[in-house]
Amino acid sequence: MKLSIKEKLGYSLGDTASHFVWDMVNFWLIFYYTDILGISPAWSTTIAILGTIMDAVMDPVVGIWSDRTSTRWGKFRPFLLFGCVPFALFAFLAFYGPNLQGDALIGYILPMFICLRVIYAIVNIPYSSLGAVMTDDSIERAGLNSYRFVAANIGQLIVSGLALYIVYYLGSHATGMDYSVMAGDAERKAFMEMSAENAALVKSSYIVGFRYLVGIFGCIGVVLFLITFFTTKERVQPPKRQDTHLGRDLKYLFKNRPWVVLTLVGIVSFIMFAIQNISATYYFKYYLSAESKAQLFNLFGTIALIIAIPLTKPLVKRFGAKQLYIVCSLLSGFFFCLLYFAGTNFVLVNVFNCLGKIAYAPAISLLWTMLADAADYGEWKFQRRTTGLCLSAAVFAQKIGWSIGAAVFGAIMSAVGYNAEVMTMTEIQSTPAIMSSIHWLFGIVPGVLYASCAIFLLFYNLDNKTMAQMKQELDEMRE
Repeated sequence: MKLSIKEKLGYSLGDTASHFVWDMVNFWLIFYYTDILGISPAWSTTIAILGTIMDAVMDPVVGIWSDRTSTRWGKFRPFLLFGCVPFALFAFLAFYGPNLQGDALIGYILPMFICLRVIYAIVNIPYSSLGAVMTDDSIERAGLNSYRFVAANIGQLIVSGLALYIVYYLGSHATGMDYSVMAGDAERKAFMEMSAENAALVKSSYIVGFRYLVGIFGCIGVVLFLITFFTTKERVQPPKRQDTHLGRDLKYLFKNRPWVVLTLVGIVSFIMFAIQNISATYYFKYYLSAESKAQLFNLFGTIALIIAIPLTKPLVKRFGAKQLYIVCSLLSGFFFCLLYFAGTNFVLVNVFNCLGKIAYAPAISLLWTMLADAADYGEWKFQRRTTGLCLSAAVFAQKIGWSIGAAVFGAIMSAVGYNAEVMTMTEIQSTPAIMSSIHWLFGIVPGVLYASCAIFLLFYNLDNKTMAQMKQELDEMRE
């Protein structure tokens, strides 16, 4: 079942919209809460974790809900149509940064962020499930997911590589600050340490800049989700005689070996993503004394991903999904470990990061292709197709993994005494425990975690021969 270029492009734009918010949370949220709003690391990570847990709890709920939805637009597309505006609204509110302090600030931030994560689940789970029912061809799915994750990484490129520059520009113009002072790491540090009024002005510029940025991202995201809605079509339907018994759905889900393996891989991967993405900003700000260069690091890494992701489909055809994923995990883990040994050498840090991103780029789209194959496996093995539940339960596990990673980062930073509200940058940089922790969390820890995914993949049982047999028999069953 081949897909047109128009449909692939239309589908892929939905992930650009998702990443405008997902990557703002993933890369900048905890930094924004700790270093700009002045919330402690413990409370910042608690807010992030509670929101993520609520999001994760909603994932299977939305998966079950979407599996049982039946409209003239299909099962999954209506969630994009009706969810995109609330999604943009709560993203703006979560980054609004009201003029509050202490418990009052936390009392505002926590419910706004939880609402954002709930709406994210309501939109993103059906979006991810949609890709599994647009075609039943695994290789075509790999191609579709290549389009999806190129578009996703364009969103990530903008957010991770340009967000602070946009914040500096919008914030400085709105508050009357000199842009060159706001955008220059040394100039901004010197300006802030001159007086409390200067520090307050910089803080205000950050907050206003983040407000405008997220508002712009939200509006663009609404348009992109609507394009996805109008350009895609659902084709793969569950067996006509399948009942809607939830207990049976859950029973057979946990008997689905490919799904179990991929869920474990997702947990470990997202622990790695959380630790590496969160620690990168702190690494550049304190270890390299170059906060703005974190964006160049993100920019180069994302460009490497965009270049390498289109290789996924031909590599899957040549080597098979399982073998390719194992190699990606081992190679990328090795290069991420080398980030530790790059130390303060900015060039080496970027070289090792780009090599690591190129190595794991195929695995990004492969994971979602293989999850769609796991949904096929459930239909083939147990005569039950639960696309929404299958993908949502895996996403649930991934978000639990992200929560674990964020909790580990927050716990370690709190344990070593990090507190940007009461410590100056010089004091932080002269505390060996803080600097050493940031160094390890940036390189060795993520590298070891991602390489370990290869162990789980040894138990994945959908090789090329099994996939061919499964597709042939499913085609016969559906006819």
